Amino acid sequence: MDSLKQVACEKRSYSREFTTHQHEFGQFLFPLQGSLDIQTNWQELNLTPDYCFYLPPTYEHNYRSKDRNEFLIVDIPLKYLPANTSCMYMRLDKKWAAIRYLLLEETMNQEDPTALVDLTKYVTNKLKRSEPPSIEYVHKHYKEIILLEDLAKIEHYHPVYYSAWFKKKTGKSLKAYISELRLKEVKNLLISTSWTISKISEEVGFENSSSFTRWFVKCEGVSPQKYRILNNG
Repeated sequence: MDSLKQVACEKRSYSREFTTHQHEFGQFLFPLQGSLDIQTNWQELNLTPDYCFYLPPTYEHNYRSKDRNEFLIVDIPLKYLPANTSCMYMRLDKKWAAIRYLLLEETMNQEDPTALVDLTKYVTNKLKRSEPPSIEYVHKHYKEIILLEDLAKIEHYHPVYYSAWFKKKTGKSLKAYISELRLKEVKNLLISTSWTISKISEEVGFENSSSFTRWFVKCEGVSPQKYRILNNG
C-alpha cells in the first residue's frame, strides 16, 4: 500500500537504536505494549499505553523503544488532514480508547478500506476540535497562578517553543488568554450575583480588590461597580 495515497493502519515494533526521519503524511501512534522515546527539536517524551500521540507531516523526529513493544500506527495522507496540524500528546481517555479499539478492528479488515477511511476522517476531525491538555488545564485553573514553564511540561515542549505554539493555537499570549477568561467570569459574577467586589476579586484569583479594580478599569474603561450598575439597570 502506498501510504502517501491511502490510509495505513497496522501494528509495528521498534528497535532499541534511535532512528531519525520525517514523512510526508500525518501519523497517529497508539502504544499497545511497552513505550516509545520520541524526540523532536522542541519536545521529548516517553509514550506509554496511557497516551497516544500525533505527529504532523514533515516533522523530523528521533524514536526508539528500549523494551518489548508493539504499537498501533495509523499513517494518514495529506488529503485527509486539516491544514497546519501540530503535534498532539493526548491521554488515552474513554473516547480515545474507543477509537483505538475500532482502529485495531480495522487492522483485520484490509480488504475493504471504506470503514478505515471513514474512521480516519473522524479521528482527523478531532485534531481541529480537541483542546490540547495544557489549554484544558488553563481553562480549569485560570483563577490560580499558572506558570508558562508548567504548561510547557504538560505538552513536553521547551518553554520558548511553547510560548510561540500557544499564541499560534489561541491567537493570544498566555497572559492575554488568562485575562480574557477572568474577565468573562468577572462580568458574569457582577451581573448574576450580589457578591461584593472583594469577594469577586478573590474568586478570580486577585490578591486584593485594589489591583482587581485597576485591572478591570484597564480592560473595560469603567470600574466594576459602575459596570454592575450599567448592566443591571
